[in-house]
Amino acid sequence: MKSRKKRDQYQQQFAFMDLESTLNPKMDLYQLSNQIPWESFEEWFSPLYSENGRPAHPIRLMVSLLILKHLYDLGDETVVATWIRDPYFQYFSGEESFQWDFPCAPSDLVHFRKRIGETGVEKILKVSIQIHGKEALEEDIVIDTTVAEKKVSFPTDTKLHRKIIEQSRSIAEKYGINLRQSYTKTEKKLNQDLRFPNHPKNQPRVRKARKKLKTIAGRLVRELLRKLPNEKPERLCDQLMIFGQILNQKRSDSDKIYSIHESQIYCISKGKEHKKYEFGTKVSLAMTRNSGVMIGALSFDTNQYDGATLQASLDQTKRLTGEFPKTATADRGYRGNSIVGETKIIIPKTPKKDVTAYQKRKWRNWFARRAAIEPVIGHHKTDHRMNINYYSGTFGDRINPMLAAAAFNFKKWMREKSLFIILLFQKTFFREFRDSTVEKSWFPLGKVAF
Repeated sequence: MKSRKKRDQYQQQFAFMDLESTLNPKMDLYQLSNQIPWESFEEWFSPLYSENGRPAHPIRLMVSLLILKHLYDLGDETVVATWIRDPYFQYFSGEESFQWDFPCAPSDLVHFRKRIGETGVEKILKVSIQIHGKEALEEDIVIDTTVAEKKVSFPTDTKLHRKIIEQSRSIAEKYGINLRQSYTKTEKKLNQDLRFPNHPKNQPRVRKARKKLKTIAGRLVRELLRKLPNEKPERLCDQLMIFGQILNQKRSDSDKIYSIHESQIYCISKGKEHKKYEFGTKVSLAMTRNSGVMIGALSFDTNQYDGATLQASLDQTKRLTGEFPKTATADRGYRGNSIVGETKIIIPKTPKKDVTAYQKRKWRNWFARRAAIEPVIGHHKTDHRMNINYYSGTFGDRINPMLAAAAFNFKKWMREKSLFIILLFQKTFFREFRDSTVEKSWFPLGKVAF
């Protein structure tokens, strides 16, 4: 009884302590929460909810959790668990007093992302651009592409054949189908034969085992097609179709399937020494040239040539900022494009003989600034969950880069705000110190000009 009594006393104490007066107003996350126009999200996303049924979670809470997840590189479960412990997270979500209960279930974030869709996520990116004001309205941008890898293991045909065998057994068990043979013991023996495949003496045995696994996978799939009912669920039909494509594909085929659960990904070779091939989707990122604000992040369903992605990327920039950029600086991977719509594409090339040294230095400095997008891409991957995409399907491929770009913009605003406060404090302190009666020789850093 004492513990419950103490708990009630604590709750009564916290009831009179609001977060706004308790927290430090100079904290970057505190200031960001007052900078974001939350009423815009209410206006955009309210029509997506029904007036009937159980009341939904507040829109500001769900949007803030989605932002915090990518802002601090957290998962659905960890962002909900961190929300309970961090009062700044709660204030960012619109809470007035400290809460002791979970804000929502982690699965609610999955439903909310599907509810707002790709258009809603793009609006979050738009708000992250608008808070930067005039800095995001530059006429010159820098554009580049990268690979957003998917959460899949390195694919091999034998690995895919094993998964087909396992999933075929699961389908047969689910629908009550008696298979003529499950091949459980045979598969175990074949897996042992696949050990040490690179040894010259083992290669004939390994080739035979791989061929046998493919044969078993084909037998199980054909037996399922014969014994399953004619009216099958759409998801099962798609799964069986993927099985057939994997069994029929060859090494030299172009549109191969590299994963059963993520069949939309493709293989991209970017010429990296440490990683020859990456399995995921191509992403185009656009950044303002001087201020470094991300004004575009778009994923593509097919492995296109970089120059072919320019039109879609510039269209997204128009939707987010309201106008097409005047110039877009790109690397030589975009060669073949000089003007796209209203935008001039600037690509480095070998200067002519009559170009002066001043012009060469000017263009060298211009293209040196283009390289600033390379570390920004690294920050997207390392800090904001774009290194490995854990979202499923094509929908996940499209929203993950936009959420990472939005988190980068919010983080950039927070850094600039905190740095501004530090510089303002230093400037005020040193001005008072300079105007005081203390001798200049006492100042350890020498003269400071303001």
